Amino acid sequence: MSDMDARVLDRLFATVEARRDADPDSSYTARLIAKGPAAVAKKVGEEAVETVLEAVQARPDRLAAESADLLYHLVVLWAACGIRPDDVWAALAAREGRSGIAEKAARPPE
Repeated sequence: MSDMDARVLDRLFATVEARRDADPDSSYTARLIAKGPAAVAKKVGEEAVETVLEAVQARPDRLAAESADLLYHLVVLWAACGIRPDDVWAALAAREGRSGIAEKAARPPE
């Protein structure tokens, strides 16, 4: 993966932010954000299910396409909730080098 590819989500987030205040009739992104975080979260859930189904059905091309849809909607959710990619990258960096078991054990109970 090139360094350029690694920043694609940052570029996507910038595009989402630029379209946040666009006319909802002409921008799907603006329409999603206008519906509020709960509606965007629901769409993320729908896209996650579609991604999982493609993985279970072992269709790599469709899995890649659904994964792209999922990532797009996740980035829109970040924007709708006031989260920036740097917040996510910091959370990932804080977990780097830790086992998943240790990371989960360190979380407060829900």
